[in-house]
Amino acid sequence: MNINSKQDLEDFKSYIIAEKNFSEHTAKAYCSDILSFIVWLDEDSCENADFQKMKDYIHFIQKFNYKKTTISRKIASLRTFYKYLYRENKTNSNPAMNLNNPKRPKSLPKFLTPDEVEQILNNIKIDTPSGYRNRTILELLWATGMRISELSGLNFGDLNLEQNEIRVFGKGAKERIILVSDRAKNFLERYIETARALIPKGFPVGEPDETSPVFINNTGYRLQTKTVRNVINETVEKIHLPKHVTPHVFRHSFATHLIENGADLRVVQELLGHASISNTQIYTHISTRHMKEVYNETHPRA
Repeated sequence: MNINSKQDLEDFKSYIIAEKNFSEHTAKAYCSDILSFIVWLDEDSCENADFQKMKDYIHFIQKFNYKKTTISRKIASLRTFYKYLYRENKTNSNPAMNLNNPKRPKSLPKFLTPDEVEQILNNIKIDTPSGYRNRTILELLWATGMRISELSGLNFGDLNLEQNEIRVFGKGAKERIILVSDRAKNFLERYIETARALIPKGFPVGEPDETSPVFINNTGYRLQTKTVRNVINETVEKIHLPKHVTPHVFRHSFATHLIENGADLRVVQELLGHASISNTQIYTHISTRHMKEVYNETHPRA
């Protein structure tokens, strides 16, 4: 591996975390992509790579049958990396700028019906502190459409329950305000008042301050997203629901039902924290499909 390339990668990592506010997960993926490219270059410096070199590399990794989404991310990593090198005057251009992403088949997000959501929620046992916490978490996911990482990152200073509002920090540490239903708020308030302090086993929990995590595990530390995924998997398996359900499916379900009930697309975009309206527009396709189903079921000449 070229020594200068290795240093460029270290500097790039600092840049995307400190200046671009990339999440730890995204930064790790991007740096892994660039490391693979640098290893492929062998002793050649990444600063000397041209567009043809980029094309050769993409052709090389396509032999490993990566998903098209993975290839697209690797290309995005290269674009961001060389944009950084160009900014630092280490290259004369961004040779990755004109790389074409592989065409990705358009697929509609999977979502749950309201009855399916209620079935999941009602099958979570709430007779233990951790069980009540889990029910509260899924109530919030369903009511707000927040990402599971956003929910895990909630601190007490982010809550404004008197106004039914919660502040979250989304991708790129972008701040937004989301709204909470009365039902979800009631679950959250009861969790804070009664269940939260009882969750840690043998670990005392002090009075929370603004920086304290809202959701904690049995040692008193911030709850990790894996726990939530496990709760959903166990519940879905127990009720034999014939769908693969993840925390993100709750987010898709939230957006889908807002659109189906006439919500303005811009409002849904704001609630979801989408940077572009095009990311939100996919839910209008789901709504159109629902509209056609209703039409076919109810119109006498359909």
